[in-house]
Amino acid sequence: MSYEPTIIAFLCNWCSYTGADLAGTSRMKYASNINIIRVMCSGRIEPLFVLTAFREGADGVLICGCHPGDCHYHEGNYKCLRRYYFLKKYLTQMGMNTERMRLEWVSASEGKQFAELADDFTEKVRNLGPCKIKEAAETLT
Repeated sequence: MSYEPTIIAFLCNWCSYTGADLAGTSRMKYASNINIIRVMCSGRIEPLFVLTAFREGADGVLICGCHPGDCHYHEGNYKCLRRYYFLKKYLTQMGMNTERMRLEWVSASEGKQFAELADDFTEKVRNLGPCKIKEAAETLT
């Protein structure tokens, strides 16, 4: 049996989620490994959300927001970008491959780009293999 990764995708309501919805309504095929969580703004994605996703068994985390300058909450995507760099540094310190987490800007009209992103990220995480954070956390409790 081949390994299939579990990927959690945090998508902003106004752009990225709508782009993913466009991919679905346009019947574009993309990896079914993506489990979408809709948030109002990418700036609302707390670092703890990402860490919890990994601890609960995600092999990869995808974060998508509006393009810089297009945020409905003015600066939410810049806040998200700062948190993303913080998380990359933290994951590195934990000894985790930072390629398991990815940030991309996807607008509401970019359904095709979302489908391609989903496939590309799924393939990258599949090549990395299973994330061992959940097993490590279980040994500590």
